[in-house]
Amino acid sequence: MSKLTGKTAIITGASTGIGRGIAQQLARAGASVIVTARSADKLEDLAQEITAEGERALAAPADVTKESEIVGVFETCLKAFGAPDILVNNAGMADATPVHELTTERWRQVIDTNLTSYFLFSREAIRLMKENGTGGRIINIGSLSAKIPRGHSMAYTASKFAIEGMTKQIALDYRDDLITAAAIHPGATRSMLAPGFSDKPSPDRLEPAHIGDLIVYLCGLPPEMTLLDTVILPVRVPFLGRG
Repeated sequence: MSKLTGKTAIITGASTGIGRGIAQQLARAGASVIVTARSADKLEDLAQEITAEGERALAAPADVTKESEIVGVFETCLKAFGAPDILVNNAGMADATPVHELTTERWRQVIDTNLTSYFLFSREAIRLMKENGTGGRIINIGSLSAKIPRGHSMAYTASKFAIEGMTKQIALDYRDDLITAAAIHPGATRSMLAPGFSDKPSPDRLEPAHIGDLIVYLCGLPPEMTLLDTVILPVRVPFLGRG
C-alpha cells in the first residue's frame, strides 16, 4: 500500500511546473488528487496521465483570484473524493517591477494571486478539515524571496514574506484540530514562472519532482509532526548570495 493511500489532496497552480510535479508525486504515493489552475486543457492532460498510471485524479479548472471559483473546487473535491486531507497552495506569479514603477493594479494582481488565493484555499480547506474531524495538512509553496529579496521585486517579495506569517498562524490556531501548515521555500527550480529562462533544465535547478518528493515525505509524517519551515535548493546555488 502506498503511504498516502486513502488521502485526498488539492494542488493549485497544477497545470505546469512545480504544481504539476507535486500532483504527480502525490498521486504516485497513493493520494487522490484534485488539480486546479486556469488552463483546463493542461489540467485535463495531467489528470489523464495520472489516471493512466492507475491513480486517481480530477481536473477542476478555476481562477484562483475568484472566490466563487475556489469554493467550486472544494465542491468538486467533496463530490469526487470527499473532504481534503492535504492542500498544496502553489499558484503564483513572478514580478520584477521597481517600486517607483509599480502600479496599484499590478500590486493587487500579484498579491491576489500569490497571497489572497492561499488564504481563500486555506480557509475552505480548514472548514472541511474541522468538520471531517481527522486533521490535515496545508502546505504553502513560498520562495527564497521569503528569506532574502531579489532586487526590484516589492510585490512578489511582500507576498512571499506574508506566506510565512500565514503558515505559522494556521499552525498555531488549528493545532488542537490536528490541522497544521508548512512553508516550503524552493530555490532555483525548473518551472514556468519565468518562461524562456526558468523552464530550461540545468544541473543548478531542482526538478518539480524533487519538490513533490519532499511534500510526499512531509505528508507521510505522523499527524502530530510537521516541517514548519523548509528551504530546498541546489547545492551550488546558495541563497545567501542569491546565486
